[in-house]
Amino acid sequence: MNILLLGSGGREHALAWKMNQSEKCGALFIAPGNAGTTQVGQNVALNIHDFEAVAAFCVQENIQILVVGPEDPLVNGIQDYFKEKHPSITVIGPSAEAAKLEGSKAYAKDFMARHGIPTAAYKEFTKENYDEGLTYIDKQKTPIVLKADGLAAGKGVIISESREEAKEAYRAMIQDEKFGTASSKVVIEDFLDGIEMSVFALTDGEHYVLLPNAKDYKRIGEGDKGLNTGGMGAISPVPFANDVFMKKVEDQVVKPTIAGIKKDKLDYKGFVFFGLIKVNDEPFVIEYNCRMGDPETEVVLPRLESDLVELFIKTSQTKLNEASVQIKKESCSTVILISGGYPEAYQKGKEIKGIVAHEDKLIFHAGTKQDGDNILTNGGRVLALSAYGNSLKEALATSYTIAQAIDFEGKNYRTDIGYEFID
Repeated sequence: MNILLLGSGGREHALAWKMNQSEKCGALFIAPGNAGTTQVGQNVALNIHDFEAVAAFCVQENIQILVVGPEDPLVNGIQDYFKEKHPSITVIGPSAEAAKLEGSKAYAKDFMARHGIPTAAYKEFTKENYDEGLTYIDKQKTPIVLKADGLAAGKGVIISESREEAKEAYRAMIQDEKFGTASSKVVIEDFLDGIEMSVFALTDGEHYVLLPNAKDYKRIGEGDKGLNTGGMGAISPVPFANDVFMKKVEDQVVKPTIAGIKKDKLDYKGFVFFGLIKVNDEPFVIEYNCRMGDPETEVVLPRLESDLVELFIKTSQTKLNEASVQIKKESCSTVILISGGYPEAYQKGKEIKGIVAHEDKLIFHAGTKQDGDNILTNGGRVLALSAYGNSLKEALATSYTIAQAIDFEGKNYRTDIGYEFID
């Protein structure tokens, strides 16, 4: 089957790498891709937000499966466009309505409330009831969590340690439009004290299969300090997610979510990302995403032994109940090499050295581009260095060995990924 994958990050390189292993994978195109995706497919210069151009390419190349990596095209309705214009092409990703589970925090909270899915207590506010929000903040225990309702590039969540700090953040989000239209509505919710992790499912709208779980590390600094980033590293499996806890996750979160999708008649054939927090051995949902996470994909897919393209075919046929998923027992870790200055201002175009010496390792490109024979930095997060191990400690040791060997001007990375679980 000919496949087009949309996106250009480490997630997309990992997806392309995994799909390329399938005997069912014919021609594989990545738009726009990066320097790493050229190793497993063909990059094409397409604007992934121009649905007409994407569709024209699909027709030209006889594409049968369109896999959507990032969230923006899904929230903006690419699945709906193809369903109307090119229904014979399978889109791995939900409709715009279903993608509101990620695109609108208020929509997701309402969905969870309706379907009895555990999450933090909350209320939502806009300019119309702005003063009610201030009164609500006065009644809350600290810390207080404020979330921009819409997509804010992963930066729309603020945890305030005091009520005054929360009011200032609230004012900036709604009145100053700190996150643009994304914060025209703000969800204020209770702070949950626990440890976070991510669970991933692939659903055909009625059935689902679970993929390996993972934990990512968002803060720029050691010990989870400093500014939020797109992700500095990840591990899989999560040590505290034992069989007892994962059964709770499946029974209390995954099953009612998929049942809710079916009950609400949402058109959903794709990945569901459950951002969870464990509080006193109980799972609560922090957020949904309608696609795979990054950098979690770079540890989840290496542990998936099953044929990903075959799973996509079963998804398109609403036959995931006939699928089985095999998962490697080994641990997997990934460490992200970032550009100096990230997540704030950083430079691009720095030559990366040392990749070739480690081509037998799982090096997933994120912010890279090819320049003749050279590979240059082209983003804040540059490379995801993934590795297997019989233990998490062993996997991380390999990831860090590669991190030390690869070099570019301004290179930086966290040296404590998985720190809570390493002796």
